[in-house]
Amino acid sequence: MALKTPGEIDGMREAGRVVARALQACRDAAAVGVTMKELDQVARDVIFGAGATSPFLDYHPSWAPTPFPGVICASVNDEVVHGIPTEYAIADGDLVSIDCGATLDGWTGDAAVSFVVGNARPEDLELIATTERALEAGIAASTVGNRIGDIGYAIDRIARKGRYGNLEDHGGHGIGHTMHEDPFIPNEGRRHKGAELRAGMTIAIEPMFILGGSGAYRYADDGWTLLSRDGGRAAHVEHSIAITDDGPLILTAL
Repeated sequence: MALKTPGEIDGMREAGRVVARALQACRDAAAVGVTMKELDQVARDVIFGAGATSPFLDYHPSWAPTPFPGVICASVNDEVVHGIPTEYAIADGDLVSIDCGATLDGWTGDAAVSFVVGNARPEDLELIATTERALEAGIAASTVGNRIGDIGYAIDRIARKGRYGNLEDHGGHGIGHTMHEDPFIPNEGRRHKGAELRAGMTIAIEPMFILGGSGAYRYADDGWTLLSRDGGRAAHVEHSIAITDDGPLILTAL
């Protein structure tokens, strides 16, 4: 991956702020009866209103049957990631995960949040809090001289301690001019293994944990939405970061 200059990282920070605003707007708008398509429109208003474009909209990787139709991935309850925004209306107690990206002036940001709408189950709140702690641990491990395996190790250690399922074959990625760049950042790994982390690297870290201890999953009929195989609820959180000599810098915070 191409190392970024401080000025280029500043450009990515501006794209990341658009993502952060879109996610906050979705979270603020999420309420019982609101549909996933309505949340998608909320994010569109923020992204396009900022003069940015969406790297999600019409994204068509080789494994997907159709181009992605939204600017957010909207996943509910046992939907882990890549949920298509539909007319599904949020119900009381739903666990909602929103993944969003934006490209501004040639630079891209990507982040995700999970939250409960209405009356929350205690186990859902703990799942989300643990997944957030795993993200924080992955970010903390993203220091110059560490290796990619250190990030995955930090994330997986928290999943195992909490007895959550961990999607070990999914994870984060490099990010820059486009949303998905090298290297792949798995959510499990061995300490001191993998490519060395260098100042100027920009990556997205995104743990995905499932209640019940199994990381097994299946695809929905739409070919996009990934669901837990045993029906366990899932949480997904993500930040884009820059690795600097002064430590990791979160690019997708307000």
